[in-house]
Formats: sequence, C-alpha cells, structure tokens
Amino acid sequence: MKESMRNVIKAPVITEKSAALAENNVITFKVDPKANKIQIKQAVENLFHVKVESVNTINVKPRKKRVGRYVGKTNRVKKAIVKLKEGSSIELNQ
Repeated sequence: MKESMRNVIKAPVITEKSAALAENNVITFKVDPKANKIQIKQAVENLFHVKVESVNTINVKPRKKRVGRYVGKTNRVKKAIVKLKEGSSIELNQ
C-alpha cells in the first residue's frame, strides 16, 4: 500500500514561492499526472501522518527550449498544492 502511495507523490517543489506558502501550512508537491485529488489527499495523509484540508492541482505544460540548433521541450508535470489542517505540519529539508 505504501509503495503505491509513493508512486503518487514524486517530490516536493522547493522554490521561494512554495517556501512562502509553507508558512501558512500549504505544501506543494510534484505528483503523478494520472493521480486525482482524492488519491493525492490519501497519499499525503498516509505518508506524512497529517490531516489534509484541501488539494488543488495544476497541469504544467511543456515549454520549448533551445540549445544551439537543437529544439526540444521540457517535461510536463502535475503539481498538487496541499493545504493542511491547523496543527498539522510537514518538515521538508530545504
């Protein structure tokens, strides 16, 4: 069961904006593109032993990048913005 939960959540997003949100009990994760909000909520609650208030998701489309004459695209990713209930917190090593 835990192995499937780890497949839903890929990694935390560690940026200045996500660090500012973390002060208000809002954590941002990169998640599996096929995962829905209910699966994300269950995965966060089971892996980190916290209570989740709400989950918002964002599908980030790939952007075009150039390196010299070669053109490619960045990876597409799905982000989950998870709001924790009062009294719950997750410590991410930054």
